[in-house]
Amino acid sequence: MTVAATDAVYDLIVIGSGFGGALAAAPAVLAGRRVLMIESGDWAERSDANWTRDGFFDHSPYYDHAPAFDVTAEGARTRLGRFQVVGGASVFYGGVALRMREQDFQPDAQIEADSGAEWPYRYADLEPFYTKAEELLGVAGIAGEDPTDPPRSAGFPAPPAPLAPISQRIAAAARGLGLHPFQLPLAINYARTDTRVVCALCGTCDGYACRISAKNDLSIVLIPQLVTRVLELATKTMAIRLTHRDGRITGVECRRGDGPEPVTFRGAVVVVAAGALSTPVLLLASGLAAVNPAGDAIGRYLMRHCNAMVLGVFRAPPAPASEFHKQIGINDFYFGHPSVTTPSGRLGCLQQFATPAPWTLDGRSPLAFLAGRQLKRTTGFIAIAEDQPQAANRVSLAAGPSDPLAVPMGLVQHQYSDRDRAARAALVTAARRILKRAGAWFSYAHMVETFSHALGTVRMGTDPATSPLDGWGAVRGVSNLFVTDASAFPRSAGVNPSLTIAANALRSGTHIAERLARGGPF
Repeated sequence: MTVAATDAVYDLIVIGSGFGGALAAAPAVLAGRRVLMIESGDWAERSDANWTRDGFFDHSPYYDHAPAFDVTAEGARTRLGRFQVVGGASVFYGGVALRMREQDFQPDAQIEADSGAEWPYRYADLEPFYTKAEELLGVAGIAGEDPTDPPRSAGFPAPPAPLAPISQRIAAAARGLGLHPFQLPLAINYARTDTRVVCALCGTCDGYACRISAKNDLSIVLIPQLVTRVLELATKTMAIRLTHRDGRITGVECRRGDGPEPVTFRGAVVVVAAGALSTPVLLLASGLAAVNPAGDAIGRYLMRHCNAMVLGVFRAPPAPASEFHKQIGINDFYFGHPSVTTPSGRLGCLQQFATPAPWTLDGRSPLAFLAGRQLKRTTGFIAIAEDQPQAANRVSLAAGPSDPLAVPMGLVQHQYSDRDRAARAALVTAARRILKRAGAWFSYAHMVETFSHALGTVRMGTDPATSPLDGWGAVRGVSNLFVTDASAFPRSAGVNPSLTIAANALRSGTHIAERLARGGPF
């Protein structure tokens, strides 16, 4: 849809179409409000290329390789581009839709240390929105299998697919070690309808735009429905600046494609949901740190989980290369385990990882030795360790002149703490034990270096001096601006963030819609 800049004022402008943007927009759209969504990319095409190397992650046409971030992480320096696509990261994620645990919203001194991180609400406040988000995303799962699962007001909206043989084998090995494997809840369609195709259980899910639209990403299950109502979607449009005066956002300056002049949109309320790396860059470039009582915290406390991929190498292929088997989760180590003395307390989770395609290793040495025939004999786990929020881990602005029609480059600095690494090491050891019992000849652990789980940077909290956002995601110092993506998280917890981003955005979006219905004030 082409949206022209006009003098009209929208009820709500949302920047970003991922979990934080689409779910924040939904309540106002469903209430009949005039809503504009700004997205720098376009709709993902669904073709046979989606099943190939050219459809995978940063090989896909939806990844802009032009450097957006200059990154120094774990002593290495690199440049990062960014995804630009309707639906955001949901188009490429693996569908895992886990709630945070009830205790994740409560204080934990071992994780928080001196960071001042705190959730401004508790799990019970978010639970109704978790339930609604699961319904909107069509999450398939089995309630009650996971012993750490938090209280639920409803079951999952759909049942999962049967376990693949290798998943049954991994689960049996875990049970043999006294663990409690459960079937991962997945936002994937397993039931044929008049309008949807059933998941083909292929091997190209995590990291790909689904060829047959069976993965319940936002560009499939939510945004088209919002567009048929009152949502106006401006694609190929990059928000470059938020203008503000007297404590209010007065306009959203954008670049449309390669247009020579900026266009400005105006709204009663503005939501920024560009992601945990891009959102602080936009806020900082707009000078909003100067009007926020916690302005120095904007961009700080970047988290990304401390992850590892643990691949077991079997004497024979454990599963067909084309088979999807990211199905088993293990949370026995989530709050610590008797077998782990260092670190004490919270660790994180293990999630089954399907046999990777050869092109997933492109440029990712030292995994290169697994290429070819060896790779077909692997399967394993992703270890997701909760990382500590640290003020030194941050996103800031690059110095020097920049294109006035572009967002400045972001500088990303990140270093894991000793506790982060120790938690990851404990999970890696646990994964190796399970794989060995399942028949793996040996195993290899690869430390994950991506920022696909980037969190924090514009955190919520109760203290206005240390938290740029209040408990609704409202930006302090500006009356009509909210942040609803992963940057709002004070802590990372030990599960995939997507469902919590969705639930938190839905909570904030509902609050915004209710205030609009009352006539403000904003």
